[in-house]
Amino acid sequence: MEEQRKQVIFSAIQPSGTITLGNYLGALKNWVALQDEYDCIFSLADLHTITVRQDPAKFRKNALEAYALLLACGIDPQKSIFFIQSHVSAHAELAWVLNCYTQFGELSRMTQFKDKSAKHADNINAGLFAYPSLMAADILLYQADLVPVGADQKQHLELTRDIAERFNAAYSPTFTVPDGYIPKQGARVMSLQDPTSKMSKSDENANGFIAMLDSPDVIMKKFKRAVTDSDACVRYAEGKDGVNNLMGIYACVTGKTMDEIEREFEGRGYGDFKTAVGEAVVDHLRPIQERFSQYIADKAYLESCYRDGAARASRIANRTLSKVMKKIGFLPD
Repeated sequence: MEEQRKQVIFSAIQPSGTITLGNYLGALKNWVALQDEYDCIFSLADLHTITVRQDPAKFRKNALEAYALLLACGIDPQKSIFFIQSHVSAHAELAWVLNCYTQFGELSRMTQFKDKSAKHADNINAGLFAYPSLMAADILLYQADLVPVGADQKQHLELTRDIAERFNAAYSPTFTVPDGYIPKQGARVMSLQDPTSKMSKSDENANGFIAMLDSPDVIMKKFKRAVTDSDACVRYAEGKDGVNNLMGIYACVTGKTMDEIEREFEGRGYGDFKTAVGEAVVDHLRPIQERFSQYIADKAYLESCYRDGAARASRIANRTLSKVMKKIGFLPD
């Protein structure tokens, strides 16, 4: 009996500095779990990163460390294709083509463009505006069936689908039209200082986020300073944003249910609860941090992994790009 084809999942993360506990619990932990069930293609989206000015030395360091950290989190380069976006030139080439099949009005409506323009008013560049076309190229090059998306990227995925359908209608089926993938166990991790906002490395208050490479002492201090409420009762309920966030984090790293957590801390104060959450996170991150230290010390291994990943990614991407160029009518080289 013929083995059923696994669906292709594509996902990417920017190597723009600190990777947070929110990135890990919200996305990376799920990436690791997907590797046995799907054909996974993962990328460090460094081309996207330069819409904001980068210091070259720091940019290189961030990219290498992000690659090592994702390996440490459990991305397996034998099971998945894991590459650095700028090492596969087809991304930039297809992005230009798709720019010509994306309407100005569509890009103008992207809320992320509006948000980032407000944050970087001194550098509203064309790359920032055309960012969604590059994201569409990232996905469509690999004929991805599924794309894990958070709430902030749903609009970009919808545009990707529209671009794919527009091109397919004009030239015959060329691209797989991707669907969004909602993980079975998703986690939206909020700021420890403002639990109504998503945890972000750009938080002006460093106590608001846990970096994946924070030391145990720093992690414990940040959790002990986490915002809760005056209720002094560990229960999951509306209006208890700070406690709900801590319970969600604790559930993710321990596997416990909300009911089990409520029972565990019944009659105990927030001090005990915050300490327990901090210790559970420290224990969960320790093996990841240890593996990261091993990988980052072995530059030759990292280089062999990302070069092999780029070669494997290029074979797939170039096949798609060749089809696209032929259908449009470019002369073959």
